Amino acid sequence: MVFVNSFTVNVLGIISYILTIYGWVIVARVVISWVNADPYNPIVRFIYDITEPVLGRVRRFLPINFGGLDFSPIIVVIGIWFFQVIIESLQKQIIYWMG
Repeated sequence: MVFVNSFTVNVLGIISYILTIYGWVIVARVVISWVNADPYNPIVRFIYDITEPVLGRVRRFLPINFGGLDFSPIIVVIGIWFFQVIIESLQKQIIYWMG
């Protein structure tokens, strides 16, 4: 039982870490959109390719666009933060149960 609980805590930690990296990739996309980077650059294309599926869905369900400003990155980063808070509380509860 201890193995399963520690495995679960570790998996939740990895998920939280991946969410943190994805949040920073979204921040990078926002910065790239401000500086008009070359869209044919492989790094820029990679960032757009991994963020557009999530940001596109948010734009489709919540079309929040004021004067050309896209608020979907803010909504996604807030969602990531929300999920990380939930993951952290789950980790604390599992560690408490392990005892």
